[in-house]
Amino acid sequence: MLLGGFWCYVSHTIESMISKFSVEGLPAPQGSKKHVGNGRMVEASKYLPAWRKAIETECRSLFEEPMDGALEVELWFYLPKPSSISREFPTVMPDVDKLVRGCLDGMTNGGAIVDDSRVVDLHAYKRYSVDGWTGVEVVVQHLEG
Repeated sequence: MLLGGFWCYVSHTIESMISKFSVEGLPAPQGSKKHVGNGRMVEASKYLPAWRKAIETECRSLFEEPMDGALEVELWFYLPKPSSISREFPTVMPDVDKLVRGCLDGMTNGGAIVDDSRVVDLHAYKRYSVDGWTGVEVVVQHLEG
């Protein structure tokens, strides 16, 4: 599906209290601001609104109720690798913590999780795509207790 200039592909499975899904597109960071005058600040990434909307839309279609309680979240971000780059890891912007912000807020607004404050264990990875696929793979699970 084409959404806001992003192709989105989502697969979703729920095994017990585990939810897995993927959103295809260009992961965009949230948190960096730029000053635009008159004391106004806006998100630095022009791609963030479309990226968050893609996540929100897909979460709405996948989740009847948001996951609540203590949650563990694993996020794998896959970024395009420029042909001029030979290094294995994307040790440049965007920052992985800012990619996480946009994704968790999209999941909250889309109804996948009640609030990102419920995340008590977080594992986030930023890699270059090896097969051309870009986006995020998400695993969310309830923790016992």
